[in-house]
Parts: sequence; C-alpha cells; structure tokens
Amino acid sequence: MAQNYKALDSITISDIVSLGISQEEAEQLQEKLTEIIHTCGAATPQTWQNISKQLLNPDLPFSFHQMMYHGCYKDFGPNPPAWLPDPNNAKLTNVGQLLESRGKEFLGSKYRDPISSFSDFQEFSVSNPEVYWKAIFDEMNISFSVSPERILVENSSCPGGQWLPGAYINPAKNCLNVNKKRNLDDVVILWRDEGDDELPLQKMTLMELRSRVWLVAYALERLELDKGSAIAIDMPMDAHSVVIYLAIVLAGYVVVSIADSFAPSEISTRLELSNAKAIFTQDLILRGDRKIPLYSRVVDAQAPMAIVIPTRDSSFSMKLRAGDISWQDFLNRAEGSKEVEFVAVEQPIEAFTNILFSSGTTGDPKAIPWTVSTPLKAAADGWCHMDIREGDIVSWPTNLGWMMGPWLVYASLLNSASMALYNGSPLGSGFAKFIQDAKVTMLGVIPSIVRTWKTKNSTASYDWSSIRCFGSTGEASSVDEYLWLMGRARYKPVIEYCGGTEIGGGFISGSLVQPQCLAAFSTAAMGCSLFILGEDGYPLPSNVAGTGELALGPTMFGASSTLLNADHNEVYFKGMPVWNGKVLRRHGDVFERTSKGYYHAHGRADDTMNLGGIKVSSVEIERICNAVDGNIVETAAVGVPPPGGGPERLAIAVVFKDLDSSTTDINTLMQSFNSALQKKLNPLFKVSNIIPLPSLPRTATNKVMRRVLRQQFTQGENSRL
Repeated sequence: MAQNYKALDSITISDIVSLGISQEEAEQLQEKLTEIIHTCGAATPQTWQNISKQLLNPDLPFSFHQMMYHGCYKDFGPNPPAWLPDPNNAKLTNVGQLLESRGKEFLGSKYRDPISSFSDFQEFSVSNPEVYWKAIFDEMNISFSVSPERILVENSSCPGGQWLPGAYINPAKNCLNVNKKRNLDDVVILWRDEGDDELPLQKMTLMELRSRVWLVAYALERLELDKGSAIAIDMPMDAHSVVIYLAIVLAGYVVVSIADSFAPSEISTRLELSNAKAIFTQDLILRGDRKIPLYSRVVDAQAPMAIVIPTRDSSFSMKLRAGDISWQDFLNRAEGSKEVEFVAVEQPIEAFTNILFSSGTTGDPKAIPWTVSTPLKAAADGWCHMDIREGDIVSWPTNLGWMMGPWLVYASLLNSASMALYNGSPLGSGFAKFIQDAKVTMLGVIPSIVRTWKTKNSTASYDWSSIRCFGSTGEASSVDEYLWLMGRARYKPVIEYCGGTEIGGGFISGSLVQPQCLAAFSTAAMGCSLFILGEDGYPLPSNVAGTGELALGPTMFGASSTLLNADHNEVYFKGMPVWNGKVLRRHGDVFERTSKGYYHAHGRADDTMNLGGIKVSSVEIERICNAVDGNIVETAAVGVPPPGGGPERLAIAVVFKDLDSSTTDINTLMQSFNSALQKKLNPLFKVSNIIPLPSLPRTATNKVMRRVLRQQFTQGENSRL
C-alpha cells in the first residue's frame, strides 16, 4: 500500500490541504514535519516515532495519519515498526523491573538491558522453567497451600510433562487475597450498564467482592452437590457472573462456560458433554431497546437445576420450572453466613476448575478442561506481555463462554489490577465513553470490533489517552485498521496475542520491551517454543524466513493434557515430528516468519487453498481484497472445487458498509480483486465468483465459518446467503 503514498520529504502543503485540513493548520503541520525530517531523516523508525508523538492526534483526519505512516515507510520493506519502546519506560515494565534486578542472575554476562536482552530472556524461560516460573509466581504473589515439589517433571509417556507435582492451590482464593500490592479498599471491578452513559461508574472493592463471593460459595454448598461437580454459567459477563465464577472455583466445583448467544441445542450439547448438575443464567439479556430471552433457551435445552438472576430493571415475574431457584431464594439459603469468610477448597494441581469448548464448526465442540494451573498461565501472559500490574484497569469485550472471559478474570485479579465491564454492546459510542470514563489502561479488542469502530467513527470526541497498550486476539488484523486504533490513544502499542482454549493463553504475542509492528507478532510467548514446519514436515531453522503450519514445543505450562470427548494424544501429538527427542504439539495455524524475525498469522491450516498448484492462505487473500474498495467492510476467501472436478477456484464473500445502497458493480469489483491479487500475490490467481453478504457467518468465538461459505459456493448459490 505504501507505494501509493509520497515520501515524507515530497509532501506539500497542498497535499495536506487536499485531505480536508485548513490552509493554516496545514502550514503548521508542514513546518513541524520539516523539523522532524531535519532531525531524524525522512524515512527512519525514529522519524515515525516523533511524528506519532509530536504531530498526530485523534482529531486529524485518518487519511493524514496514513499519509505520514506510509510516506515514512514507503521504501522500508516488511515489518516497519509502528511503536518503539522507550529505554527508560522499558525498565519500568514488569519484565523490565525483573530483568533489571535479576537479569545477570538469569543470563549472566549476556544481559545488557530489558530491550536488548528480551529475546535471550524468552529463550531462558523455555530452557530454564524451574527458575523462570518460580520467579513469575513470586512476582505475581501466587500462594500455594502446598508448594510444588518442583516446577516440571518431564516424562516420555506424557509429552507435555508434569507441572507443579504435589502442589495444592485455589486460584479463586488467590484472586481474593490481600497482598503487598493490593488492600481491601482497592476497586477491583468497575462497570456501567448500556444507556447509563451519563451516570457515574459503578464500582466494587476487594472487600465487597470477597463478601459476595463468599456468600455465593456458602449458598452453593447448600445445594449439596458433590465436590468437583460441574456447574454451568450462561450469562453475559458482568459483576454477577464474575462473582459466581469465582465462587464456583473457590468452593471446589467446576465452571462450565457457555456463551450467552447460544441456541438451545448448543447449550444442551455443552451441558451433556460436561455432565453439568446446575446452571446459573438470567431471565433476559438487554441490548439497547431489545430484550433477548435467555432463561427460556436454557429451559428449551432441558438444562438441570437453574439459578435465575433477574436482569437489571426486570420485575422478574416469570414462572420458573419446578426445581429452579430465583437468585434471591438461592442467596437466602446462606443468610446466616453473610460476611463470614469461606474457607477455600484447596485442590491438587491436576483438578479441573473450568470446562470450555472449541468453536465446534464441525461436529461436537471439543470439551477442554482447565486445571488449577491454567489460570496461572493466563495471568502470567497478562503480566509478561500486556504488562498488567497494580493500578491498571483492564477491559476486553468478551464472555465467560470463551477463554478470554476467564482469562480477563485471572489476568486482572491475579495481577492486582481492576477489570472494567460494559454491560451492553461494545460497538457504539457508549462503550467508547465507558473506556474514557473508566480510564482503562489496557484495552483488549478483536479486529472486527475495531473495523466497526472505524467505519462508524464510534470513538470520535472521546479521550483514550489513559490507555497504555491494546491487546488483540481472535482473528488476523489489518495494518490500516490498527494504525487507526493506535491513533485513538495517541499511538500506544497493539500487543497481538494468539493462542487457544487448550493453551490457556497465548503461544505467540508481543511485548512492551520490543518494537511492535502492525498486524504482526514479535515473540513467542514466554515459556513457549515455536516451530514452522517446512514442506518435508520438519521444522525450518529458527533463523530462516518461511511459511508453514505452526507446531509448538510440547512442554508449555498451563496447556491441556486431556480432553473430555476426544483422544488428546491423537488430536495434538499423533503424526507430529520428533525434534530434539521431543514430539512436537500440533496447533493447526499457518504462520509466516519474516526475514526480520516477526510473525504473521495466515489462518488455519485447513483454510489454506491450492490455487493452480500454489498454496495460499485465505487470510493472505483477504488482506488484499479488503483494501481494494473503500465500501468493503471485510471479505472471506474460500477455495471451491468445480462441479466436474479439477483445481480449486477462488471465491470471495464480501460485506459492504451499506449493502442496500452499494453502487459497487460486482464485475468491476472482480476485476479490481484480480488486478490486486495478481499484482501483489501471484499473476495466476483469479477470482471466479463473488457474493455480497450482510455479514459473514461466524462461530460464537468469532471465527469465520469458511466451511459454510464453501458449501454455499459449491451449491452454486449466487444470491445472498
């Protein structure tokens, strides 16, 4: 894209005025730009760093931001840094402080400073798990009721090893503990209901959270379920559901995570797979003016005993099934235990705390149990990669039905931070104002949310300068959309984060002590080793650029070792190469390692197409197609076999900003797609079919269901789905 922009030293005042900026302001901007170029040159990372800090602000047209970024890096090549760490600030990060105090102990004479030595520290975290993980647990003030005999015991019969043998711990208790970084009066949850945008934020202190969690834990015991029983939560993520989640874990039961968007059949499947004995739910979900039934879906799923919480402003007049319990009646069972501390049920390290599910795009979803160690992995990722710490306010629009919900609970509370929850849609200006008013310091996103914010200009006029960094996960991101996102917070970094429910967090990410590039990962996650498999099925050398299926080193703290409804070894290890005496772990994503050591995600391995004998990922094609026309919101690319057999044909589903009033001609668009793909990817690539859609079909965890699109194209349906 940069080739369409002028170099910075060629930009004139009239170029700036053409973007809708006044003559007077254009002259001032040009003068500042000239000063920066004189000091830093016209095309260096330092040039962009100074432009982003001194010249740009959210009120300037985004087209000017693009002119500056792409003009600066016009001839830079791949992976231009969008953010550079400041050496002094790097020393103040969690990782920086640890390295400044113990870097020479860990790395010996190789240690120089947090920025220069971070890659060595990441390698150390893999090669020295005993030292590394003990240090991280100490930093996070993790309290074991029985300390582990050691950190890791490697065992040939268990590829992932045995972590923390002999340890007993309750992660929910750790979330509620007072420590040297947190006291009882600290606010731990902030929230606002949609529509209450002008009202003060609601807040809960640690003392209040403990009291509420203890009360629910006592009430749970009055249900007389066996310890270790599975108890489902099918609710929006709000203060109520966080309290319930922590109480279930504190009392020695197992949370079953179910997204509040699921239909009865999907709820039923998850209840059956987990053998849930009870379920917490709400009568309704409020979204703007809409009232979406939830309890009735739970009833239709033939759920076990339900504890039903009234939605805010709900009169709760509905009739409950026989055996179901209203929230107030449930709490009344523990009336005599108010303010009395609940003694946490300490669990052995292999005990389950949570059952989550894969997206289930084909067949039943995989039922993935988190043990008591998995929350520590989630929190450690937050500590290391997003730099979550005391005083931070963390927000991530999500749900307890997929892993980022529990991740948010643990990554904030185990790191003595607060979580900020918005009870409503994150797509509009109400959410943007909430981020401003809550003074959120770490905002997590998924690219499709950012795309909507940018399209609707939802963040206009709101001050997001309190944000220290963004986190991003869920799908591949776009350079220009994330340039826009960074600009909303005066160019704070985006930490890309990719992992999986079965990992308990990420295997690849970014860091605040490394330069960060847009739509790219800068490092393997701490404690993780990555391998890109070549055409022969074996890892490429670690310093060689290439693209292939990603494999993981088998010993990752917090990663799954069992599945409830599938053979874990067959899913993750069978047929994988052995490397340095260890069988590698399958993940299924296609990744590219660039010549500069950054990584790009190219979607699932099963999203790879073979076009005329050339393998290419859907994501790679979509990135190019998304930029072809300003009226395009997003695209999805699939390979479709022709009716009579033969090579796959490329088909594109397109979502326009305004489908009904779109004037984009499909034939013209096809020509534009072909021109861009042939110029930027391969001259042999050709789009054979396009269908416009109001939205792409997605799973509950926001993954595009290309299988559904492929079926529609195969059936020859050229109208809207």
